Amino acid sequence: MAAEAKSNDGTLTHTAPRSRNDALLQRYRAYRSLPQMVIEQAEKQGDRPCLWSKQGGEWRPFTYRTVATQASALARRLQALGIKPGDRVALISENRPEWGIADVAIMSVGAATVPAYITNTPRDHEYILTHSGARGVIVSTAQIAKRVLPALANAPEVRFVIVMEALAAADTAQCRVPIEAWSVALSAGGGLPDTVSDCVARLKRQDMACIIYTSGTGGTPKGVMLSHGAILTNCLGAYDLLLKFGLSDEVFLSFLPLSHSYEHSAGLYFPLSLGAQIYYAEGVEQLVANMAEVKPTIMTAVPRLYESMQRRVVQGLQKQSATKQAFFRKALALGRKRYEAPERLSFLDRAVDALLDSLVRKKVAARFGGRLKAFVSGGAPLNYEVGLFFNALGVVMLQGYGQTESAPVVSCNPPEKIKIHTVGPVCPDVEVRIADDGEILVRGELVMLGYWKDPAATAAAVRDGWLHTGDIGRLDGDGYLQITDRKKDIIVLSGGDNVAPARVEGFLTLQPEIGQTMIYGDKRPHLVAIIVPEAEWLKRWASENGKRLDQKALASDPDLKKAFAAVVERVNADLSVLERVKRFVIATEPFSIDNGMMTPTMKVRRHVVRDTYREQLEGLYGAG
Repeated sequence: MAAEAKSNDGTLTHTAPRSRNDALLQRYRAYRSLPQMVIEQAEKQGDRPCLWSKQGGEWRPFTYRTVATQASALARRLQALGIKPGDRVALISENRPEWGIADVAIMSVGAATVPAYITNTPRDHEYILTHSGARGVIVSTAQIAKRVLPALANAPEVRFVIVMEALAAADTAQCRVPIEAWSVALSAGGGLPDTVSDCVARLKRQDMACIIYTSGTGGTPKGVMLSHGAILTNCLGAYDLLLKFGLSDEVFLSFLPLSHSYEHSAGLYFPLSLGAQIYYAEGVEQLVANMAEVKPTIMTAVPRLYESMQRRVVQGLQKQSATKQAFFRKALALGRKRYEAPERLSFLDRAVDALLDSLVRKKVAARFGGRLKAFVSGGAPLNYEVGLFFNALGVVMLQGYGQTESAPVVSCNPPEKIKIHTVGPVCPDVEVRIADDGEILVRGELVMLGYWKDPAATAAAVRDGWLHTGDIGRLDGDGYLQITDRKKDIIVLSGGDNVAPARVEGFLTLQPEIGQTMIYGDKRPHLVAIIVPEAEWLKRWASENGKRLDQKALASDPDLKKAFAAVVERVNADLSVLERVKRFVIATEPFSIDNGMMTPTMKVRRHVVRDTYREQLEGLYGAG
């Protein structure tokens, strides 16, 4: 049983129970650093495939031995270029095998990796390079380098750049620092004496492994300093969780950016700790096709991706026969009943449900490769209906919770008892405390070392060892954590009532007509919304109504507004009076990474959306 106790101030503290597999977890507690773990796995796994990427239409692997050998060679080259323990090296690349190799190499010399998103602007790169004081930069492609190299003009501490792919002479002409090819760096490092082994042996769990800059949903990003021990604690928690499935020859399909703490821990170092294989997806459009090719056993992603998958499954169903559609709907209905009210399942229900396993659920599983043990969702709240949709179809969906400052995983639903509306029990070696105001506090080795060059923000976030998450939640009788809202996102209406925007947005985006939305109304008398039409629905609507498919022009079309008024009215029927959306504007373009309205992990940047549509939103309060 989980341990719970009330402190002197009356707050509730929850400690994860001692794992049934505690002896198996000791190896995670014994590792001194991430490079040590990778080196030990390479010695054990040898020439087994490790990291896969698609080249020329074919999947090609880097073996565990190759990863370790190249990481060691690159580490020696970094030392020769002047990188010392405590230095920072920026890593700016799409997901590919070289990303992990570079990360291990940087940490192996005692330096900290500073990952950055490939979608960053030159100004973003300049801020991160300057703020982190990066001494070197490793970048992948010529296209990405075009955004990075101009930033070096105002990043005086950068001494060199290593590029994974060749750059044109015109791209390098104005660069003020030496540029070295990846292959040259590996070759040069491979010929140097081994000075890395001793460095790895001196690394400690409390040493800084990386500085991950938050994606900035509410403003300027902060540099979160994470230790080796923080990430290893996350690996321990993931191992304890998924061991119930029976871990053997696992295959992961990596999609989220490795520069995000979620994929960095759960999508890279956890699989490496298992001796698993990691395939790097080609992109969101090829994701389902990649799943069919790769046949992953575990996949981690954010709710936005699962929402997109659900929508595609439903859209594909519309092309099927009436009989197949009826079977599908029955599988969903019985799956929902099995989860929400199993005591109401009759003998006939159980028989039909078993039959639908082969008629429907087996085919859904095949769409995702046929070997999938679980989708793991994190990074943002998972809509209950989306989680129920997949679980009802036999696709196990495990929702977890965390944030960059906790490396990031704090809790997750276990496969043997899923509560979709919660984020599961706390992971081993982690404590959670609910403060008097409902804020979730977290303590353990997973908590960040602090914010880089920001002692004031660090002191505000971590007090007496407890990370103040800014999230509001509660623990149920089984020790499952439920997130009810986020302190910073709570809307306080002018009458003093609090409203959770995420809940209202969840109801809206469940509608087939709506692709994205954001609620607005702080210090105002009621809620209003920005609505982004779902792309395929908008295309059909425009065709059926004789309209030209131009979202910017259609945003002010009275017929489209009338159509969405009916959608909003439908949603409002299920909401309380305070939660109802009184008026709305239609967005002139989708929220995207390119226009700055979404982070690279597909979270809405509320402050950017607010600033872009502020005039229209405020105008809604002056409407009739």
